[in-house]
Amino acid sequence: MKSSKRPLSPHLQVYKPQLTSVLSITHRGTGVFLSLGALALTCWLISLAMSAEIFNSFHQYMTTWYGKLFLAGFIFSLFYHLSNGVRHLFWDAGLGLEISTTYKSGYLTVFVSITLTIVMLFLGGVV
Repeated sequence: MKSSKRPLSPHLQVYKPQLTSVLSITHRGTGVFLSLGALALTCWLISLAMSAEIFNSFHQYMTTWYGKLFLAGFIFSLFYHLSNGVRHLFWDAGLGLEISTTYKSGYLTVFVSITLTIVMLFLGGVV
C-alpha cells in the first residue's frame, strides 16, 4: 500500500472556527475554571472559619484588581456553563438540533451568560 503524506484526520489548520466548536471549547474551559473557583471558595470558607485576621487578608487579596478579575471570570464561567448545560439538555431531548436553531441558541447562550455576569457583578458590588 502506498503511503500518503496527507493528514489522516482533519486538523485545526484546515477548518475555520465555527460557533459550535468555539462554544464547545469554551464550555470545557469554563468547567476547568469552575474547578479553580471551587478551590477559591473553599479557601474563603476556611479563612472564614480560621480567624478574622486570616479572613481579612484573604478579603484584601480578592478585592485587588486581579482578585476582582478572577471573580468576574468565575461568575462568567458559572453562568456560561449553566446556560450551555441547559442548551445541551434541550439537545438531549431532541429539540433544537437544526443548524439554524443551534446557532440561535448559541448566540442566546453567550448573550444570557454575559448579561447575567454583568448584573451579578453590579449586584455583588464587584464593579
